[in-house]
Amino acid sequence: MDLQSTYHEPVMLTECLDGLDIQPEGIYVDVTFGGGGHSRAILEKLTTGRLLVFDQDPDALANAEAYKNDERFTFIAANFRHLKRYLKLHKAPKVDGILADLGVSSHQINTPERGFSTRFDADLDMRMNPASEKTAREVLNVRSTAELQRILGMYGEVTNARTAAEAIFAARHNSPIETVSELKGILMRYAPKHRENKYFAQVFQALRIEVNDELSVLEEFLTQTAEVLNPGGRLVVMSYHSLEDRLVKNFIQKGKFDGQVEKDFYGNEIKPLKSITRKPIEATPEETARNPRARSAKLRVAEKI
Repeated sequence: MDLQSTYHEPVMLTECLDGLDIQPEGIYVDVTFGGGGHSRAILEKLTTGRLLVFDQDPDALANAEAYKNDERFTFIAANFRHLKRYLKLHKAPKVDGILADLGVSSHQINTPERGFSTRFDADLDMRMNPASEKTAREVLNVRSTAELQRILGMYGEVTNARTAAEAIFAARHNSPIETVSELKGILMRYAPKHRENKYFAQVFQALRIEVNDELSVLEEFLTQTAEVLNPGGRLVVMSYHSLEDRLVKNFIQKGKFDGQVEKDFYGNEIKPLKSITRKPIEATPEETARNPRARSAKLRVAEKI
């Protein structure tokens, strides 16, 4: 079975491997294992090295079965916000490279019952980890109008977030909003003409980020990367929307997520990483034609100072 084709094709595979600058005896981490496409390519470059991978999705655990007899491979069924704790637990407190391919896998999007896609009618779920409690359904039916407006405006950059939030609040008083088609039916009249697909993609992105606490998870993860990387170790992060990319860019450039770079008494910048990529790397036209998921990907690479 070809994991890459059945789960999803790894985006910018060559660029990710180049960014990691893999040493055959090094210790590497893939915090978004998914279908294992990136991980398989990393393993092919290792001799005595190790690869530890994270994924909280049970479907990803099934894909890891292909590597269960490889002593170099360790699967960690956890959210990568717990990076430092689990690396220590698995006797890899310091590593030589970390890869994060953020966003939703093609497999998750194409599985209707997960509720990630606007293309299928299904329950409004959107949990990366099916065992977690918060769902998109709960967010839509319980949160106040002000909270819904904040979620849609901040996480989806929905221009009419207030109007959409009020429509959701009014509709749920008649009956709970349970399915993708019900949500789309409520908001269809507010979607810009000829741009309906983009509008619903923004709404779904906002709900998914809220359900999975994605931006807080990313901040916690990035802060820990600087602590666990060996000097000269590489951080490679691929993001798919501006909110993620901004956090990654700020952390690499400033060592924090907002404000100015701190300086020591002598005026030297205090930040743990240096940027290897002046501008984010984007997929080639050939790759985007073959794999539409690559179209919005931005890849940044940094090195531990």
